[in-house]
Order: sequence, then C-alpha cells, then structure tokens
Amino acid sequence: MTHRPLSHIRVLDFGQYLAAPLVGMMLADMGAEVIRIDPPDSPAFDDPAFQMISRGKKTLTLDLKTDQGRETAIELAKRADVVIENFRPGVMDRLGLGPNVLRSANDQLIYLSMPGFASTDAELAKLPAWEAVIAAYTGQFTDMGLNRRLMGINPSFTPLTLASAYGASFGAMSVLFALNARERNGGDHIEVPLAAALLEGLIYNCEQIEDYPERYKSPRETELDRRAAEGLPMNLEFDELSEFLDPFYRTYTCADGRGFYVVSGSISTHPRRVLETLGLKDLADELPDFSAYLDTKDWPAEWSMRNYPVGASDRARVSSAMKEAFLTRPAHEWEELFGTAKAPATAQRFSKEWLADPHALASGLVLRVADARHGEMRQMGNVAWLSGDDAAADKSGPTAADLDALLAAAPRASGTTGSSGWLDGLKVLDLANVIAGPTIGSTLARYGAEVTLVQPVEPSVDPWNTVVFGIHAQRGKESILLNLRSDEGQQVLAKLIAESDVITMNGTDEQRDKLGLSLERLSAINPRLILVQLDAFGGPMRGPKSDHLGYDDLAQAATGVMVRFGGGMDTPEEHAHFGTIDVLTGFCACAALGGALLRLRETGKGGIARASLAAAGNLIQAQFMYDYEGRAPFDEPAGREALGWGPFYHCYEAADQWLFFAAPIEQRTALARVPELADLEEVPLDDLHEALAERFKTRPLSFWEKAFSVGQSTVVPLASLHETRDKALQLESSGDIDLSDATFRVIRHDQHPMGRWCDLVAPNAVRPQSGKIRIPGPMPKYGQHTRTILERLGLEGPQIDELIAAGAAGTSWSEKYLPE
Repeated sequence: MTHRPLSHIRVLDFGQYLAAPLVGMMLADMGAEVIRIDPPDSPAFDDPAFQMISRGKKTLTLDLKTDQGRETAIELAKRADVVIENFRPGVMDRLGLGPNVLRSANDQLIYLSMPGFASTDAELAKLPAWEAVIAAYTGQFTDMGLNRRLMGINPSFTPLTLASAYGASFGAMSVLFALNARERNGGDHIEVPLAAALLEGLIYNCEQIEDYPERYKSPRETELDRRAAEGLPMNLEFDELSEFLDPFYRTYTCADGRGFYVVSGSISTHPRRVLETLGLKDLADELPDFSAYLDTKDWPAEWSMRNYPVGASDRARVSSAMKEAFLTRPAHEWEELFGTAKAPATAQRFSKEWLADPHALASGLVLRVADARHGEMRQMGNVAWLSGDDAAADKSGPTAADLDALLAAAPRASGTTGSSGWLDGLKVLDLANVIAGPTIGSTLARYGAEVTLVQPVEPSVDPWNTVVFGIHAQRGKESILLNLRSDEGQQVLAKLIAESDVITMNGTDEQRDKLGLSLERLSAINPRLILVQLDAFGGPMRGPKSDHLGYDDLAQAATGVMVRFGGGMDTPEEHAHFGTIDVLTGFCACAALGGALLRLRETGKGGIARASLAAAGNLIQAQFMYDYEGRAPFDEPAGREALGWGPFYHCYEAADQWLFFAAPIEQRTALARVPELADLEEVPLDDLHEALAERFKTRPLSFWEKAFSVGQSTVVPLASLHETRDKALQLESSGDIDLSDATFRVIRHDQHPMGRWCDLVAPNAVRPQSGKIRIPGPMPKYGQHTRTILERLGLEGPQIDELIAAGAAGTSWSEKYLPE
C-alpha cells in the first residue's frame, strides 16, 4: 500500500495517563497523523508506558494557559479531523478549547471527550476520576470472582486498567464511525464516560435473568448458593477449590511444574479432543453425549459432553485422569500437541515471559520498537489492524512535530451537518458465535447497522453460550440457520454475501477458509466487502500459534493476567469478571472495522479488519506490557490479598463500610488538608498504610467523602456491580429510556420474548451529539427469521420447505427460547 488506512486523518491528542492516549495510539497504529500536545513542564505521566503508547505520534509543547498557546491550538484544530481529551468536565472549556469553540472553528471536527463519569451526572461529574476510583465506584473491586467469594476474601484490588481499556476501544470505534458518517452528519462531539464503558465491558457480570435455571450454574456457583442458603461461612482454602472446578475449565500441573490451562467445555467436539490428546479416548467414549438443547427433564443422563458443566458423578474421575496425564509431559510439549489437535488450552505465563514469547514476537502481538530513551523496547502490538496494511507492525518512538509545517496545511473545508446513525444502511452478515464475535454485530446495531445472524442447523455450542450470553451479544439481529457444509447452504450464503457490506466471524485463518470466506472468494463476489475477523492468538503477521484455538481465559493465561491475578504460578486464577477479554476484543474489532470503512472510502477496496483475544489481553495490561534492558521489576500488586498500590491508592475500611482512597499526586499534601489525618503527614512510608487503616476506621464513609471533597484526591465507596446495576435500573415497558443523563443505565427488559425479564446494561458508553444511538431489539430465537430471509433472497415456499427437509436450513434449535 502506498498509504496507510488512516494516513489522511490528523488527530490532536490532548490526553494524559491512559484512556485518551490509548485512543491516539490505536489511530496512530492504523496510520493516522497523531500530534500529542504536551504542557510546558512535560507530560504528567512521563513514564515508559506513556512513552510506549506515544509511539508513532508527533509531540508538540503548548502552554494552553496563555493566549498564544490557545490560539495555536485553535489554528491546529482548524487543520485537524479529530481532537481527543480525557480531562474532567469543564477543564477544556476553562482553557477556551472546549468542543463548542473548536467545532465553531472547524465544523467537520470530531471531538472526543473521555471523562471518568458523565458530564451530565450531577453527583459524579466532578469526582477526580483516577482509574481505581472509577473501578471502585462502579463495583469492580467487590465480589472479585467465584474463588474469592468462596474463600471469604472481599474486597480485592487489581491493577488492571479495565475502564481505560474499554473506554479506549469505545473511543476509537466512535471516532472512526463518526468520520465515516461525516459527509452526512458533519462533525460531532462524542463523550465516552469511562465508568459507563467499564459497566458495559462487565455486562456479563451484571446480567440478571428471572428464575435462572440451575443447569447453567457452575459447581462454584452452586456451592455459593448452598452455603448462603444454609448459613455456612465462605471460608474455603485455595486448595479446596479444586473440588468445585470443572475438569474442562481449570489449570493442571505438567511434568515441568508449569500450569497448563484448559478451557474446552461447551463446544461439542472440544472435550473429546482434549481427552484424546491426553490419551484418554476410552474415557471419552464412556461419557454421556447427547443434545444440550433438551430440557433437563428429558436428559437421558445427568450431563452431556456437549453441555457445561461436567456432572457431579463424573467430575472427580475425569479430573483425576487428566491430572495424571498432564504430569507425563512438560507444558511446552502439551501446548504443541493441543494446538495441533485444535483442543483449546495454553501454558500459564507471566507477562514478562509473554513479552519474549516466540509466537508473540513472530505474530506482531509483541513488537520490537526502537525508542530514543530506552533503546529496543518490546511492546504490546496493535489491538486492531487491517490485513494488507504492510506497515502495521512498523513502529517508532514519538518524534518532535514541526509546528510551521502543521500550520502550513490548509484548514479543513466546511461541510454539511446532520443527525443520523453512523452506520445507517450498513448490511452486516454475522457468522460469529459465543461472546467476542457476536459482540461486534450487537455493537454495530446500536449505530444503525442491519445485522443478519447465520448459525448452523445443528448447534455446536451449548445454550449457556448461545442463549444466556446471546441475550446481550445477539441483540438487534435477524437469525437464520444454515448448514454451511452443504452445497445448498453455501449457495444461500453466497446470496447473503452478495447483498452484504460487512461479514463478521470469529475463527482462525484455517476455519475462515473452510467456511468459504477466503479473501479471494469474497473479493470475487464483492471487492468492496469487508470481513471482520477475530481469533485467539492472531496478530498482524503469522506465528506458530496463529491457528491455535482459544477463549477469553486462555488469552488471560497466555499473556500473564491469570498468574498476576492469582499471585503466582502455583495459584493462577481467571480474572474475576466474566468475558473480560471477550467483550473488549469485540469492541477492538469494531475499531478495526472503522479503519476499514475509511480505507474503503479512500480506495474502493474492502479487505479484512482484525483483532484477537491475545491482543486485547495486552490492552488490559497496557501499563505493564513493555520490557527493555534495565526495566524496573514487574512488581505491581498481585494476588488475592492485594488491596491497593501503596498507602495513597488503597482500599480501606471506614467505620461503616469499605472505601477507596486515591491521592496518587497530592499524597501527603492531601493528608495535611484533613485535620483528623494531618498528624500522619510525617509518618514514614512503610508505616503509613497501617496508620491510615486505623484512622479511616474512626469515621464513617460520609465523613471522609466530605473531608476529601476538594483538590485532586478523593474517597469513594466500594460499590458492587450488582448494587450499581440495581440503582440504575429502568423498565423497558416504561418506554422512556434515558441514555444520556446518568453515568450508569441498566434496562430491565420486562417484555422479553423468552418469557422472563432480564437486566442488561444500556448502550450508553458512547454519547454523540449528532450521531444517533438506538437500543437494539431483543435477541431473536435462533432460526426465527429463516423463512423471512430466504423469501427475501427470492426463494419460494416449496424451495424453502425442501431446504429445511434436506437439513440445509432450519428454523429452531429448541422448543423453548431458553432450554431449562
């Protein structure tokens, strides 16, 4: 390519810390010209991580508190396409550089604001929104996973910056979609409150279904319910938890002592592949195997290999056999065998190991970047990229901008203004399953895309993944069932491809080509077609594990999240929040699509837009995902006992409840302002945590909130995700759903077609001024629209009946919407 996908886009990046700079990095990684605006005394967070996420950017120092600096910024905005900032509401307005001022100077400007809490939220807008403050107030640190709840450990702290990761992916996609719609809408002011983005990212930890069937609960959930019902303490030891782990969803120890994580439940063929790879074919043959879509009253056995979890009667013997087998080989041998067998599993790694992993380096998931300060850095790779963008993996550190050259460019021309969905009229064919892939289509639907979901006639995935998670991930779609292994099914698929603008799928290149979705075939049908593809371990280049299968938790294990969260190689734990990486990967894939749509407008050619679970695993660890000779140790807080990062960024107990105290900048100055703490200002750092813990216990939360109500420090309650959900509930039947005022919004769908109400986080993480956001309709019953879609393609009744009779098409997987 002569030009990068976004080489015609200029971005002014006023961001500090993580969220907005990460958006700038994602845009620069796709070729945008990104100018980082620094204050005279250098960036506030001038550390190696900030240096990494400034790669490919130009840097320019401006004093925005002076008339000259402000006037220069306005002149630059006239010549830019995008402005990004993540200050508290009102900061840019006070500088004279708010969205109204800059968009008056350039009506085609896309202005992205990324405050911690919504600017329209009277209660929260002015809070100093440090990352952990957002996490604490939203509920991320409370009930941190099934293990910790069973062990009675609550709360816990994690250094993973989920709010910034989710916010950055929303920010990048919204900017790119708004740019794509600029000919219709003109410029836009978009707000992405990071707390709202965090709640959307943790949707599956907030989802609630009325009369939730017991069959979908894991052994740990069942044990939690039992202990609560019988009034028993939550006091399990870590070693005792193994009794409640599913055999196909746990870590095993290999001959070399390294943990090896298996996540192979729920897809019909995967448990058998795991057992056969381990030499346990006879055991696989003995285990029950029948349709997971029967109601439990009709099951011929206690459980089925096609349905998570393994039944209690077989759990111990399956686990014991697998434990014994894994001890016969080292982890690296099992990893190669499992990858070849297409059995999803991976060795556990530390983040430092991942940064030097041969596959990570070969695939571009980790890149070698020449940095002026640190020499050769190994850095997290792209989190969204386009096939054919040969320069995607070529990175350099930040360089100084030429102000005269920037101002020599002509101002952007004025254009039309309007108000419509950014993706109105875009036709999307969705071939994805489970969580990450379907998240793409449901996200596109909120911006106006028309999404048609294609699934197999005989389901390969159990209803826990297809229905329970699909209630959110399949919203806003039509549903057709096709057998793509049949000639007739492929013929229908070709008709659907011909009328589509975008296809989405999750799978490796091998799986893609077997589905008939090779780039050559798609280009022959429609050269403007864009395929959005995500997989487990893919990167901009090919590596030895590019065709290995995987899920969210396997990306956590491979990239170091599980070892950090659990505290060591002997105690790895899946990160507390279900779908942590799945959902993020879907959002990153949407950002990749945004880049592809802009490339299409410039070149007339479609192609493949990509993301992967491993790349998203890098993104949620952005603070740590770099290494170089002489780097400081990877000593961030880890393990189940972690409650903070030093005494000034920590969970403490007040007299009435837990709180989070954040004073990372002011530190002792913040203590000096509070009479009840001023005497602690001179306490040695090693003793300060204990002293603060005792002092915070002497007053209730409300006292400390008021005491820290000024300055850059704050105290917030440690909420739970369920509390946040329940406080933010709105009834669907009320017909008046607010998406713009409060930071948090959750909809109780009390008219849901499954016959049960369900609570889902509202689509309010992205709040445009011009672009329209819609609430997607409920997930259809799988196959609900098969006949309608086939008729739309020109088939008549007898032809449709013949396809269904031959098994090339279908209209249902189960009698009930949600099998019980």
